[in-house]
Amino acid sequence: MSAQVSRRAVLEAVGATGGAGILFEAMGLLGLAPTEATSRVAYRPPASADFSLSGRRRARVVVLGAGIAGLAAAYELGKAGYDCRVLEAKDRPGGRNWTVRGGTTERDLDGRTQTSAFAAGQYLNAGPARIAQWMVTLDYCRELGVAIEPMANQNADEVIYHQKGPLSGHPIAYRTAKADVYGYISELLAKATDRGSLDGELTATDKEKLLEFLRDFGDIGGREHGWRYTGSSRRGYRVNPGAGSQRGVVLTPPPSLHDVLGSDVGLDFSFELEYRQAMMMFQPVGGMDRIVDALTRRVGRHRVRFGCQVLSVTDRPDGVEVLFRDGEGGTRHETGDFCVAAMPPHLLARLRHNLGGEVQRALGLPRPLSVGKLGLEYGRRWWEEDEHIFGGITTTDMDVRQIWHPSHGFLGDRGVVLGYYNRDADSLLYDSLDPAARVRRAVAAGVRIYGEKYRDELVSSFSVAWRRTPFIEGGWISWPNGTEREYALLNKPAGRVYFAGDWLSHLVSWQAGAFLSARAAVMGIHERAMASQVS
Repeated sequence: MSAQVSRRAVLEAVGATGGAGILFEAMGLLGLAPTEATSRVAYRPPASADFSLSGRRRARVVVLGAGIAGLAAAYELGKAGYDCRVLEAKDRPGGRNWTVRGGTTERDLDGRTQTSAFAAGQYLNAGPARIAQWMVTLDYCRELGVAIEPMANQNADEVIYHQKGPLSGHPIAYRTAKADVYGYISELLAKATDRGSLDGELTATDKEKLLEFLRDFGDIGGREHGWRYTGSSRRGYRVNPGAGSQRGVVLTPPPSLHDVLGSDVGLDFSFELEYRQAMMMFQPVGGMDRIVDALTRRVGRHRVRFGCQVLSVTDRPDGVEVLFRDGEGGTRHETGDFCVAAMPPHLLARLRHNLGGEVQRALGLPRPLSVGKLGLEYGRRWWEEDEHIFGGITTTDMDVRQIWHPSHGFLGDRGVVLGYYNRDADSLLYDSLDPAARVRRAVAAGVRIYGEKYRDELVSSFSVAWRRTPFIEGGWISWPNGTEREYALLNKPAGRVYFAGDWLSHLVSWQAGAFLSARAAVMGIHERAMASQVS
């Protein structure tokens, strides 16, 4: 009993002086709380009963930024009745979760203004556009009542187009490229195995099992045919099978092993094996900003204030003060018991604050990346009618990099194709162009793949250069090597200021990272509020 009393007294002192983060670490050291090495703590959202049963005062929280992290933090804290105020510099919520629709207007940092002319029901997800089925984002869609639908992240009938290499100059269907790459690799490995090259690694049974697998996986000939890959219907058909005597005409024999390896086409579909990209993938019905709309309603629109550019953050022993410029140009301030700073780190680094030199240095380390997207609206869904492509992503070594065909509105009258999704040097090239020039360059690339209809049937367009987008200035961030200490520092509170965003997760560029980071900040604030004096 005396040992228990002693530990309780120590923890109360630690909590009073060091806050919830240090308190939780101390509990872990004493074996009173699980650590990462022992177990995962399931997230428990704050509840109003936490305060009503304890008699503690509900805290006031100032949230900087109405992106996913900021809205999620306000939403979760609101479940317990925290008084949250969200300050957003832009005239809309969502941050990078931005769906461009007809009438959307944006003025970039270079003074270029675009207004979308997309038809009713047509849209471009300018930021996040896909959700993996294991991500917490889908849990929020369920909780918020946001309907979802499949997103065709992979499509056997989409194409690969290279302008360099032995197979350049014409589109290659994904199914064809896969059949050839897997076929030749299987042939090589089967020959090596059968000739005894792997006898030191395999038993006789292992060898036969491996050869059986390779024969099926690569669709290659057996031992009697020298394990050769000669192509099959897996590559696709020049004339599809039909009724009566129409057996179908299989595509011509595959190119040589040398050409297939030299083409690098295998690099285009290897992303499908990446954990975050594997099917199934999903998207909200009607646009990704359905998540933003639902979060904003739950937080309460009266709690989200737009046109508020944060100027400074001051941490005090009893609270936080935030100075900001409002939409009329006046300087105002907001105070709270805690603050959730859910802005991009490179923007936070520009603020005046008293959070210390180490925090300032850490905020300046993540590098914002240039990322670009272009929406091309067509009056006819030619990719479905002419090419028989329903959703999916075309990849290319041209500077447009990716062309997405929409995964919604199938068999409709029109649709919006993602004309490019690029980053770094490719995106910087497009950033420097005015919107009309971006379209001309991207369409010229698309014509090489799909022909003149890619230009002739274009109705309208809208391009997004995230590095040139005010109050965001980057698609996502990249942490330099060797910054683990700074990453850990910003995952802890600086006084009463908590940081949140996908940049403080291992899911950078994904909404799931923003949600999980917000949850971490919420848990820290709530633990601290519950450890405070009874009011």
